[in-house]
Amino acid sequence: MELLFQVDTSACSRARLRKRFRAATVRERLAQAGGVSFHVLVLMVPVFFGMMGFAVDLGRLYLARGELRTAAEAMAAAAAGRLIGTDASTTDAGDAARRIVETSSGFGNKYDFGGLNIGETTGSLTSEILDPTFYATAAEATGEGDTTGGSGEVGGAQARHVRIELTGETPLIFWRFLSLGQEGRVPVRVRAAGGVSAPVCTACGTEPIAIAPIDNSDTTDFGFTANTKYTLGYICSGPPPPQPLAGTTQRVPFIVLNRSNDQLSVYTDDAQQLFRVGAQGLLPSTTEALACFRINTEEQIWATASQLGCNTNTVQTAVTAFLCGLAARMDNSLVQGCTNIAEVDTLTALYQPDTDLSDLDDYAAYAGNARRILTVAIVDALNPGGTMNVLGFRQFLLQPNPNSAGIAPNDPNGRFIATYIGSVMPLKQGRLGDCGVTAGPGKVVLHR
Repeated sequence: MELLFQVDTSACSRARLRKRFRAATVRERLAQAGGVSFHVLVLMVPVFFGMMGFAVDLGRLYLARGELRTAAEAMAAAAAGRLIGTDASTTDAGDAARRIVETSSGFGNKYDFGGLNIGETTGSLTSEILDPTFYATAAEATGEGDTTGGSGEVGGAQARHVRIELTGETPLIFWRFLSLGQEGRVPVRVRAAGGVSAPVCTACGTEPIAIAPIDNSDTTDFGFTANTKYTLGYICSGPPPPQPLAGTTQRVPFIVLNRSNDQLSVYTDDAQQLFRVGAQGLLPSTTEALACFRINTEEQIWATASQLGCNTNTVQTAVTAFLCGLAARMDNSLVQGCTNIAEVDTLTALYQPDTDLSDLDDYAAYAGNARRILTVAIVDALNPGGTMNVLGFRQFLLQPNPNSAGIAPNDPNGRFIATYIGSVMPLKQGRLGDCGVTAGPGKVVLHR
């Protein structure tokens, strides 16, 4: 029995020894693993900081680039809206672009979290606005093509597209500890291009005037001649036809198309509406049919602007109200014949005259703010008793009457002088589409 006890005791000792050995082995391995983990941690610290720096600085870089691009696109859109086919248009376009980033009002576009002024030096960071460049085609503005063999740049009346380039610098936080970022800043350069689109099929905010072609076979100008003065006179029936005003080639009858709007909350009277659309074009509306015209769509005359006999030597009061609105584009003082419009003094004060009231023989010399430019619908034939089909849109420059600073809204035959200028000014709003036209005014678009 004693021998067996000793054997069992020895077996227990060996078991305890094995347990102790295994425990020591585990402690040793844990110690080794801890050492390795510590070394890995030490080695990974700069990697972690590098990744943080990469994320923070790269994110800041992309943010600054995005803000600069947004500003460049806004500048391109503003500039393109001033490309109206005049000698002064590129100068006006450049001024319009720079107003987007002006700092005097505190609302100009900035970059780097909106903290840095575009085009200015702030501390050690610089930004520059390169002079806008202008082109006749979108391909040249985007750099995709140059058919001239040179830079492709144009000026004045030929300019239809613009390129804007901005530079800026974004500060670095983490990358400045690396050799590549020791200067503490990274330069950023962006480009945006905008211009006038292809002809629109739907034109919004235009004047509700319709005229018929002089020459139906001419799909570009419908028989009208650029820089030629016409008398636009309201349609009437029977003899004798009213005579054109002095200094014009011929009388072109026009009609006011129906856009009577019963959804308005203020100035709802018919004469007030006609004054307003004469002064500013069609009123904004969420209903497209009230604010726009569409090619290949039938239209009707404004009900209260029906035609009278030519021998009556008068027009409907609704037509006079419309002409009073047109007159406000050149003179916002009350004019004889307009005082019967309700609250006309308040309405007139809402509109400012054009900044250029000159009687011009050449449209290229026009230097105004486009208040005098009218966009009219060309219809297949004037039909005051039925429907008319819209063929396209063309533009005229409102001219002062002879020996006058404006038009006469109380003209007994509803006449005023306008120079045909084609399709030079981009529309305030419109939609492209498949309407089959190859000529006509476009709208402002950004080129991608």
